[in-house]
Amino acid sequence: MSLYKNLALFFGGVLFGSAGIKLLSSKDAKKAYTHATAAALRMKDSVMKTVTDVQENAADILASAKDINEQRAVQEAVVEDTSEETAQA
Repeated sequence: MSLYKNLALFFGGVLFGSAGIKLLSSKDAKKAYTHATAAALRMKDSVMKTVTDVQENAADILASAKDINEQRAVQEAVVEDTSEETAQA
């Protein structure tokens, strides 16, 4: 009995698989795949735009941080120079 059950399950799977292939290759299915792919491409473009904006902002922040550090180094050099002059006088 188990042999017949296994054969029935096998042939049922083959029939179901064949019907699935027909369904997946139909015109309606291809149209749905096309729309889904188009939506994925639009989403990719949106994500890439956001990534570019974030990278630009990060570059601006880095440049500002470098400017702040340069100004601070100049101020510290001036403070050290004046403190050395007062120590010598």
